[in-house]
Amino acid sequence: MGKVIDALKSRFQTRDIPKTARGRFNALMRKEKGDTAKVAERLGVSRRAVQRYVKGDRDISKSKPEILDRLEKEVSKDHQPRVRAKAEAEAKERGIYVETRARFGFTSAGQTTDDPRIRRLTEDMPEDLIPDLFEALRNGNEDKAEQIVAEGLAREYFRLPDTEGVRGLDVEFTDIDYLEVDYQR
Repeated sequence: MGKVIDALKSRFQTRDIPKTARGRFNALMRKEKGDTAKVAERLGVSRRAVQRYVKGDRDISKSKPEILDRLEKEVSKDHQPRVRAKAEAEAKERGIYVETRARFGFTSAGQTTDDPRIRRLTEDMPEDLIPDLFEALRNGNEDKAEQIVAEGLAREYFRLPDTEGVRGLDVEFTDIDYLEVDYQR
């Protein structure tokens, strides 16, 4: 995964998904209560292929990379739903902040600023972005998570309230050195 999703996982999950392809496959089978048709649909393979994986006639770890990637994404979606739900509820209640060191640049209405530069920021995330951030975590969508964090940092740091001329300010968020996420105190 990427740095944003990894930071979210490290703070809001208690354990990682299984490491081996077999372990991931077994977790998906448990989630679908042994229904090979549902597992086949989620993985984009035939039901017969899933039955072969179950019997051991075919080794899931030797599948095509696309199937293994899909397996990882599908298992991640279902991983620790109660832990994530509790973390999301607490984040909505208390709020979260992001600390990062990354390259920031910005453009506004026909102008650009200096070259983007490394900045270290610690800012609270706007409350309305928290559900979207958890949705990106659920789906393992690094690009979406980066966009949401960039938007939150832009609102809180670059677009200060009651400041003239910042409505059209677009913030670039790249070259993430590190990123940490935690509940507000």
